[in-house]
Amino acid sequence: MSFSLRFARIEDVPLILGFIRKLARYEKLEHMVVATEEILREQLFERGGGEVVFVEEADRPVGFALFFYNFSTFLGQRGIYLEDLYVDEESRGKGYGRALLSFLAKTAVERGCGRLDWSVLDWNAPSIAFYKSLGAAPLDEWTIYRLTGDALPKLAGEA
Repeated sequence: MSFSLRFARIEDVPLILGFIRKLARYEKLEHMVVATEEILREQLFERGGGEVVFVEEADRPVGFALFFYNFSTFLGQRGIYLEDLYVDEESRGKGYGRALLSFLAKTAVERGCGRLDWSVLDWNAPSIAFYKSLGAAPLDEWTIYRLTGDALPKLAGEA
């Protein structure tokens, strides 16, 4: 089956939200999705907060990757952070996830980025095995911290 990759356009916002919800369902985190089409339109397209790439099979989107820039002070270069990658269950095993990651790696190189980062849930053994097969290495010595909910404005109030 032939496939293609393409960057999202503003009219794809409902599709982007649909893939975010599918990913959240897969990760058993659907209750945490508060994004709306309006929020995504503003944050991704009006403010340039991130980019989305779709993988399409016979002109039908079957997966997506959402990414944005980060910055490595040690490298002195920006990088690409992959926030979400998802391929529909019936389309897995066809190389689409690899194609999306390969495309992001190429994009990182073309844009002068020093690395491509992402996180994976520790229970997601199939994804972990897949990422390792690509040559990706886990950063076991790092723990991700997050301020969200009431903790974020509470700390901001101290500034």
